[in-house]
Amino acid sequence: MRKLLRKLQNNLKPSDQEIKPITADSGESIDNLEREKSFQLSLKTPQLLVSCSQSIGRQRDHNEDALFTLNTTLASNGKYLPFGLFVVADGMGGHEQGEIASNIAVRIVASRIIRKVLITLVSLIPSTPNNSIQEILEQSVQEAHEKILEEAPESGTTLTTLLILDRHMTIAHVGDSRAYVISPNGDIELKTRDHSLVMRMIELGQITDEEASNHPQRNVLYRALGQGEHFSADISTYPLPDNGYILLCSDGLWSVVPDEKISELITKSPDIYTGGQQLIQAANEAGGPDNISAILIQVPD
Repeated sequence: MRKLLRKLQNNLKPSDQEIKPITADSGESIDNLEREKSFQLSLKTPQLLVSCSQSIGRQRDHNEDALFTLNTTLASNGKYLPFGLFVVADGMGGHEQGEIASNIAVRIVASRIIRKVLITLVSLIPSTPNNSIQEILEQSVQEAHEKILEEAPESGTTLTTLLILDRHMTIAHVGDSRAYVISPNGDIELKTRDHSLVMRMIELGQITDEEASNHPQRNVLYRALGQGEHFSADISTYPLPDNGYILLCSDGLWSVVPDEKISELITKSPDIYTGGQQLIQAANEAGGPDNISAILIQVPD
């Protein structure tokens, strides 16, 4: 066991975490001190921290949202490889149809990405996927879309998927669930585009942001999984932020809690678990008109 632990420790990548000072007052040799310092450095490997929170809201009698989180780290041969897969889906259709659609979307997308990406990376003989990450995500979304048309043709769902691999993140997005990046100082940036009628009207200059928030058709989507035969997802790849937070959420959160308040709750919370709960609480305090889902990811320095 000691040999195995020593091997694992030697394979971990040193981090930039603070190290407890070591002195030579005890008469230890410099070589021993250096070995001790190296040992302490190897104990910590930076990891993504993740919280997920969900609520039925205050005005719905069942939950049509679904979410998935998978966060893992491979540290071997002196290399550190973070892998994170996060999915939020907001079902539509009522009478259990919406929850069927969101469940299908989350399960198909998650299982396909795990098979095509994660399994190849952690195999005894690692290999790169046959297709690009963007192609794999596109195929996953298409498969989910077709299955929803088959199993629940009267339904639909949004889908926002985030794949973190090494120092990059790829987002596949359909509908009006959202992905944000929040910096430690509170700057918040929307990384997805709502596929909603009111957003299109805003883009065309037909209505203002304020008018959109009260528009009678604010919940109408022109693109969603399970809606129509012709379909495509928005897929983009970005550098992973050096630090800060990433938020995936359904419109049950962002439609009633302003972006500035979302940022404040996240950056001023003592930890992301408290922050995630406070986001849900804020949405319910604002009336909780819809189901609420939030996945909050903290990126290490």
